[in-house]
Amino acid sequence: MRDRLATAVLLGVALLTTAGCGGGTADQRPVADVSVHDADGLHGVVLPQAYRTPHVALRDTSGARFDLASSPRKPLTLVFFGYTSCPDVCGIVMGNLASALVRLDAAHRRQVGVVFVTTDPQRDTSRVLRTYLDRFDPTFEGLTGSLPAIVRAAKGYGVPVETGRRLASGGFDVAHGTQVVGLRADGSAPYVWTEGTSPQETADDVTKILDHKVPTT
Repeated sequence: MRDRLATAVLLGVALLTTAGCGGGTADQRPVADVSVHDADGLHGVVLPQAYRTPHVALRDTSGARFDLASSPRKPLTLVFFGYTSCPDVCGIVMGNLASALVRLDAAHRRQVGVVFVTTDPQRDTSRVLRTYLDRFDPTFEGLTGSLPAIVRAAKGYGVPVETGRRLASGGFDVAHGTQVVGLRADGSAPYVWTEGTSPQETADDVTKILDHKVPTT
């Protein structure tokens, strides 16, 4: 069997790991063992070993139990960790995802889900999440739960989540990873995109993945 990683190039720079939304400081750390396949044609990256989603009990915006390891049924689910009061990167990423999905044809669009996991469950109630996500796309799902459960879910994808300084509003500044993770229906997550990936680039990658034109682990 040909080693699909033989031509991989190890990224020597940080892969958009942590952003301090709301004025926090960014902690730039490299994502370990992320490689780029020379021939995969993706704007994102394919992990040499896919993340395995941990079983963590969260809740969706209807209050129903949602486990990232087993609840998503679509061939590809794009997962992002952030919070609704983040004044910069979260809204940009979610807007880019919404724009990317409208560029897909109808058949591909039906095969893709988007999940936003709050890193600020104290302020992001189910109602707040639903209102926020409806501005981008009513099909986007929001998840909340206890902060330890959210941190454990994020850790399974190599996404750091850190609570920073207390804000005047009573909540906390939240530093979190800004990468988007591509989750398959079997619970594996072999794809990662940075916050700088454009809507067209994301749409192109999603189409290739769904058409089985990308080597996976």
